[in-house]
Amino acid sequence: MHTQQRNPAAIILAAGKGTRMRSDLPKVVFPVGGRPMVCAVVDACLASGCSKIVVVVGHKQELVRDALKDYAVEYAVQDQQLGTGHAVACAAPLFEPVQAGRPLLVLCGDGPLIRPSTIGQVLRRHRDAGAAATLATSVIDDPTGYGRIWRDAQGRFLAIVEHKNCTPAQLAIREVNPSYYCFDEAALFGAIPRVQRNPVSGEYYLTDVPELLLRSGSGVEVIEAVPPEDVLSINTPEDLARVDAIFRSREERPVKS
Repeated sequence: MHTQQRNPAAIILAAGKGTRMRSDLPKVVFPVGGRPMVCAVVDACLASGCSKIVVVVGHKQELVRDALKDYAVEYAVQDQQLGTGHAVACAAPLFEPVQAGRPLLVLCGDGPLIRPSTIGQVLRRHRDAGAAATLATSVIDDPTGYGRIWRDAQGRFLAIVEHKNCTPAQLAIREVNPSYYCFDEAALFGAIPRVQRNPVSGEYYLTDVPELLLRSGSGVEVIEAVPPEDVLSINTPEDLARVDAIFRSREERPVKS
């Protein structure tokens, strides 16, 4: 017998600087479809039934708060840029007491092409499998720069390997991590304190958490659910223009969920 399904919660990472955007503005406030791009990520979470949304802010946070002033979201402050794992740790106090069994999405505020239908697929797989973590992945033609999804011979998840740490064989993998995560809330906050500081960058990476969960005997699911088009990164003004054009074309021709 299924227990009553809990509405998911979400953490949206929005503390980064848009250094390569040739601007001092936080990247997530650049417009896509005529509004700050982070709005599209919040909209996707709301459309997916999220009852609690925490936005992690940092650099020029007042601009992000202003962009989201019409939304009922909560804020966590990351005052030092110490990586995605540290950003999630900054949000942890807003989830006390932790709700074991509640699906908790962790998404990036600079990914406005995310679709509610993709989140729905991830949530279904996560719940059906009773997983501690579920990753939505994408297979793309040019995986340069992305973390690779490393699987065993049976196709089971082993780890996310960052591009710079890949062996030549791993560099050939085209299945990548576009940072669409779903965790069991208690599993995530139990694992975050065990994330080690990366010796090269000095940052704490959320990408280490699925492997930590796997090693402790918890289930980690991988679902190839993200259309390649949705993975487009926004790092430059040219990228922004490309994503904006795709976003606007969808608004004119709604995508079927």
